[in-house]
Amino acid sequence: MESAAIRDAFLRFFEERGHTRVPSSSLIPNDPTLLLTTAGMVQFKPYFLGEQEPPWPRATSVQKVFRTTDIENVGRTIRHNTFFEMLGNFSFGDYFKEGAIAHAWDLVTEVYGLDPDSLWATVFEQDEESEALWGAYLPAARIVRRGTADNYWSMGVAGPCGWCSEIYVDRGPEFGPEGGPAVDEERFLEIWNLVFMQFLRDDDDNIVGPLPRTGVDTGSGLERVAIVLQKAPSIYETDLLAPVLEVAQSVTGRTYGRDHRDDVSLRILAEHGRATTFLIADGVLPSNEGRGYVLRRMLRRVVTHARRLGVETTVTVPLAERTIELMGDHYPELAENRAFVLQVAATEEERFARTLRQGLVVFEDERARLDDRTTLPGEAAFRLHDTYGFPLELTLELAEEAGLAVDRDGFAELMERQRAQARGALERRREDVDAALAPLSAGLGPTRALAYEATEAEGTLQAILRGPEAVEMAGEGEAVHVVLDRTPFYAEGGGQVGDAGTIVTDTGRLEVEDTRPGPGGVIVHRARVAAGEVLAGQAARAEVDRPRREATMRSHTATHVLHWTLRHLLGEHARQAGSLVAPGRLRFDFTHFAGLSPEELEAAELEANRRLAEDAPVRPYETTYEYARGRGAIALFGEKYGDVVRVVEIGDWSIELCGGTHVARTGNVAMLRLLHESSVGSGLRRVEAVVGPDAIAHVNQERRLLEEVVEALGGGDPAQAPERIRRTMDRLKDLENELGRLRAEQRGAEQASLLEGAVDVAGTALVVADVPADADELRQRALALRDALAGKPAAIVLGHADDRRALLVASVTDALRDLRVTAPALLAEAATRVGGGAGGKDHLAFAGGGKPGELAAALASIPDRLAGLLAGA
Repeated sequence: MESAAIRDAFLRFFEERGHTRVPSSSLIPNDPTLLLTTAGMVQFKPYFLGEQEPPWPRATSVQKVFRTTDIENVGRTIRHNTFFEMLGNFSFGDYFKEGAIAHAWDLVTEVYGLDPDSLWATVFEQDEESEALWGAYLPAARIVRRGTADNYWSMGVAGPCGWCSEIYVDRGPEFGPEGGPAVDEERFLEIWNLVFMQFLRDDDDNIVGPLPRTGVDTGSGLERVAIVLQKAPSIYETDLLAPVLEVAQSVTGRTYGRDHRDDVSLRILAEHGRATTFLIADGVLPSNEGRGYVLRRMLRRVVTHARRLGVETTVTVPLAERTIELMGDHYPELAENRAFVLQVAATEEERFARTLRQGLVVFEDERARLDDRTTLPGEAAFRLHDTYGFPLELTLELAEEAGLAVDRDGFAELMERQRAQARGALERRREDVDAALAPLSAGLGPTRALAYEATEAEGTLQAILRGPEAVEMAGEGEAVHVVLDRTPFYAEGGGQVGDAGTIVTDTGRLEVEDTRPGPGGVIVHRARVAAGEVLAGQAARAEVDRPRREATMRSHTATHVLHWTLRHLLGEHARQAGSLVAPGRLRFDFTHFAGLSPEELEAAELEANRRLAEDAPVRPYETTYEYARGRGAIALFGEKYGDVVRVVEIGDWSIELCGGTHVARTGNVAMLRLLHESSVGSGLRRVEAVVGPDAIAHVNQERRLLEEVVEALGGGDPAQAPERIRRTMDRLKDLENELGRLRAEQRGAEQASLLEGAVDVAGTALVVADVPADADELRQRALALRDALAGKPAAIVLGHADDRRALLVASVTDALRDLRVTAPALLAEAATRVGGGAGGKDHLAFAGGGKPGELAAALASIPDRLAGLLAGA
């Protein structure tokens, strides 16, 4: 099965059993307790907790999932990965253990066609009920009890949890020793985890009570299922990662499988290249905190390993392009955000490439300082990591090539010290900084905000904080928060991101990464000392990154125009419920009861651009709250306003309370391009857009795609391309139908030939044949032959073998089952001959084994086996 077919088969299987197909949610969860979406159940968490009533009793999904615990293991092993797709089925107070286990068994044996003799199950050590349920399908020896570490599941934070049961597949002795999952999890590969949600846990992992209703949350990693069904040694040989691995080989000129060190690097390029593409497409941007740090760390691992293989050209872009090409059909956000993804990846790679070169110079300087010593100090390794973003493994490799050791203990100590200082979420760190600033702010007084009138200003560096501690000086490479007495930097607010830029003193330069409000009216600049050192009390020149600010201003004005447009087209109920205003792009959440059709989105985009083209003036001013509301100014729900407010009017049609920065006229925005629309909750919709030059770049990208389509069609008028494609698709469909008809006729002829060749064994019609087909087709043919012989005792045994494995399928009619002859019994001896065992249901059984050369003898043994069974019946 190709991965696309596995996804489809899984979803179709559960839809046919009353489950509602639910699309994947974003990798950025709507859950403050989680950094990234770590499981398929994340979007259903409110239903399990009883906080919301589920709209359906059963659901199924293929969820994008990201787990950070395995980043360091990626590349070093053949099965660890960060991003994967989780196939899942969910019950919200509907079926429980019995239903979940029955569904799982039917899917893996009948749809996937896995040999039942290759399957194992694990259960929680106290879960006698699940063990008994599995006993209907598996012998006791292949049902294993395991403890909390293996068969208890939670998200690692307070919330729903429960015991679980896992399904393992024995991949064969070539992958490891016998003994089951507890002995070797390379050979015995877990493909499905059935979690029985019934408890509620706290942050310390204590069970604090039952859930309002029991439920089922299952997770089956598509990558692992593909390993098994595609008989691949690892995820890198499946159709999910092999094409990306091929790109990694192409850009590096290395061949996978020839050198272990090269293989590690190639695997990192492939896995991280795919994973980072998905992160960026869902809106994660490189940063030094949270999910942005995860992205940055992975992109830097890609660049580092590419450079280790001697590549000086861009590697992230071709890896991302191949990922989008492979998976854009199932995850349209990849294709929709293609240009953005490629831009982010290329920019981060370019930045780190420069840093990497600088870091190599620093490494050589540190090496020269060692004299006769042979160990690089932990402090030097830490500085390379902290200032230049060198992963420790890169420093270790450089040191090894230079004949040096590295003080890893010293490095680890400094890393732990840094983690201890940085531990906690962003808000916690903000609280620490604000707690330190609070007593200072009384003496400092409010910062004079100049963001509305200037992008450059002279001022005084009033305070420097390293973590929660106020310091007099900060040196190169240090991360700090600083306060100026006056600043042109806009402080984050109203959805608009804070400004970035530089603060320069006589002795050093700060690169400002973000700006936000602080306590007592101060404005806090998060920065890193890029050069020299800075001292509290110094005169400083602050300069905003003007192109970034201007791009943000265009986005903010476009947000107001979009807000007016949606209210104008959809109704007064379509009110802003949240936004992100960033350079060249925006995200806008609004209240609305239904999704927007393509026609509505097109109409909204057209109307918004008409308003922009009017070149209407944008007039910000301050007034009283009462006057503004009397003028009809729109206030944001949940926002707190003082007696004096800032109003932004556009033309004579838009008026809102807003503290952001804006362009002077709507014509300065140039263009707004709506990318897509989605749901973010009950009654809440979200549109995302690009603005100005970014919108033009997006249009150009779409134009290039159209040109490529026209070129692929042989040229001609682009306006005729859709109709030509439709005609081509209709022709292709006709050809496929014709091919299907011919194949059906061929199968009919083959079936007739097989039926003519049936032999009589003690009054029972027996069809035995070697039919070139995979397991699913063998099953279908066996059932078709059985149906043709229904009403009388009959048996069908079909088989086929390739270079590695033999497959057998047996089916019997009801009349033969009445004589107590079952399909598994009929297949038992033949299964042993090919090196496996038979399993299944009375009317249909499967067998497979690693002795393909014995297939003919196995098929030849069937008549005697049937005669013996009939004689003993």
